[in-house]
Amino acid sequence: MSWSQPSSWILSLLAPTPLAIAVTLIVAVVTPLILHFIIYRSRSTTSLPSFLLLGPSNSGKTSLMTLFERGLPATTHTSQRPLAVEVSLPVTTGAASSKYRSVNDPTSQVHKRFLLIDTPGHGKLRHYALENLIKPQYLRGIIFVADAANVSPGSNGLKESAEYLHDVLLTLQRRATRSKTLRAPSEISVLIAANKLDLFTALPATLVKIALEKEITSVRTSRSKGLLDSGIAMNDADSGDDKDWLGDGREGSFEFSQLEEANITVTVEGGNVTGDGANVTKWWDWIGSIL
Repeated sequence: MSWSQPSSWILSLLAPTPLAIAVTLIVAVVTPLILHFIIYRSRSTTSLPSFLLLGPSNSGKTSLMTLFERGLPATTHTSQRPLAVEVSLPVTTGAASSKYRSVNDPTSQVHKRFLLIDTPGHGKLRHYALENLIKPQYLRGIIFVADAANVSPGSNGLKESAEYLHDVLLTLQRRATRSKTLRAPSEISVLIAANKLDLFTALPATLVKIALEKEITSVRTSRSKGLLDSGIAMNDADSGDDKDWLGDGREGSFEFSQLEEANITVTVEGGNVTGDGANVTKWWDWIGSIL
């Protein structure tokens, strides 16, 4: 048999020779490793879950982002554009998807990683947030940061926070009720992070929730009458459409629980980014519960 002929090489590889056995073992071991490397790298770079960071200016969003990313809050300035950073849950916080994984499973750390997207809080720049809400990419949750020391009843801070939060929740509700497919949009979790609880004038999380619900009731009534301009663009709004009325019906008080029919769950938790030691444990736990 001539080795110059292609058929002779094929026959020699198929024969039970040491060379054929060695080639087979190399292919069997190397091929899965290469496929795993390619698939893992592609998924980890394109499908990392994301959380959108929203809230009025000076509420502490960017400080929270730097705290999550670096472990310490940094001096910040007013954001002009969105900024995304990769963050991992701390060692003390586990991801819900890893509940039944072994502590020695090397993939456990992968499920603790996510993207945190900080958006500008100024009224004229909130379209960046709206774009992320309308066309979410792997959006897992929304963190709305509110200054708990500046949401007392009748304050401008409460009014601004309520108006912005109203528009955000209404956009999410529209996304669910105006879906053109039979399949409902996936559930979106919203955390209202009542920040700056270390300050003496700050309201506890329960009172922040009550104050926001009451103020949103006033906002949606005023919006339905066309008395207030939206804090973020609502170009397709129809005042006569129930889908443009946040929550249930057109009477009574607004409550966050009314949004559960649209697959939107709202949680209010308190904490502080700066001050005498940061306290964001409840916020970490919330993120871990939906990762």
